[in-house]
Amino acid sequence: MQPRKRQSPLDRILGRIDDLDPANLAILVQRLIGERDLLETVFNTIQEGILVINVDGVIEYSNRAANRIIGLKESDAGKAVLWKLVPGLARSLDINLDDTDAMPAVAREVEITYPEPRLVRLHLSRLANDAPERIRFVVILLDITADKISTEDLVESERINSIFTLAAGVAHELGNPLNSINIHLQLIQRHLAKIAATPTTERIAESTQICAEEIKRLDGIIHHFLEAIRPHEPDLQDVNLLPIIAEVSALLRSQLEDLGIHVSVSIGQDLPVISGDRNQLKQVFFNIVKNAMEAMDSGGEIDIQADADDEFVYVRLRDNGKGIERDDLTRIYDPFFTTKRGGHGLGMMVVMRILKAHGGRLGIDSVPGVGTTVTLQFPQKHRRIRMLPESSAVKD
Repeated sequence: MQPRKRQSPLDRILGRIDDLDPANLAILVQRLIGERDLLETVFNTIQEGILVINVDGVIEYSNRAANRIIGLKESDAGKAVLWKLVPGLARSLDINLDDTDAMPAVAREVEITYPEPRLVRLHLSRLANDAPERIRFVVILLDITADKISTEDLVESERINSIFTLAAGVAHELGNPLNSINIHLQLIQRHLAKIAATPTTERIAESTQICAEEIKRLDGIIHHFLEAIRPHEPDLQDVNLLPIIAEVSALLRSQLEDLGIHVSVSIGQDLPVISGDRNQLKQVFFNIVKNAMEAMDSGGEIDIQADADDEFVYVRLRDNGKGIERDDLTRIYDPFFTTKRGGHGLGMMVVMRILKAHGGRLGIDSVPGVGTTVTLQFPQKHRRIRMLPESSAVKD
């Protein structure tokens, strides 16, 4: 037996609306107006922007904070389109109108240039009670410009300085012993090669080989660690992304074939060039494809698509792996955080730093058990995203 749905007093009144006389109907109308005014007052008191949009991006409702953030007039409700007010947002979100029920709640950090430069954290999710013929989404806008500049940059700088100091000591303390151990392992292997093979010598040779591989792995961890905290300034040149993606696919081809993973690439030859560092971008795609491979035990699909609008180039890499848990999604950029056995937890930190240096943005949408979509957004050559100066201030 299903529990009875709880009704508010207003619901009970509306249920008897056909039985109301003119006097009581007038009282009901006044009550509804009062309820609406109360909700309006509450929503306009909230500092976060609140929007309700339909599938076409038409803004059906906006509170006062949202109007201030995106430069919207109250008279624009029902006419203004969010995708036009925030160019590139629709492509970045990649809303699947054919399956909105499975669409996860998504979050983005977007740059808004009108009515003034702002950095906004945007959350979008579908309204659960909407009928299929009237799908709508609620959008929450949080202006993080001041916090981003005054707090996050300071914390990030202090964190990187402390990690760099630690890294210098770790690299020095570990580098020399590892080199010494590696040299002696090579001497042992040479001596073993001169001795007649026996079961004992074969076991010793196998053990020394394992030790050598572990030393190589430790050396790789130190290398990735130093690269993550001390990135090189990008050597910006005209770059076509298609050859870079093809090169990464070729580099990983044997591993992809061993795992039974098929990679499909849908990128037109007319994709606009961007201004970027070819080697750093290659590292970005390598890390993301590698993550997608490791998310699939055996068999699977990696779909790479790219398109562009007037200002940005978008590359989306989709896999049908195990996905990322919601709690883990907020931590994947943290150094040393990893859910993979043997992972060093620095790959996504490197990706984020390279994209930031290129004026790009990174979005990740994931559904556990379904897969993950990574969206890379690059400014075209003629539009480099301007970093907000530290002196910028947001005036309410």
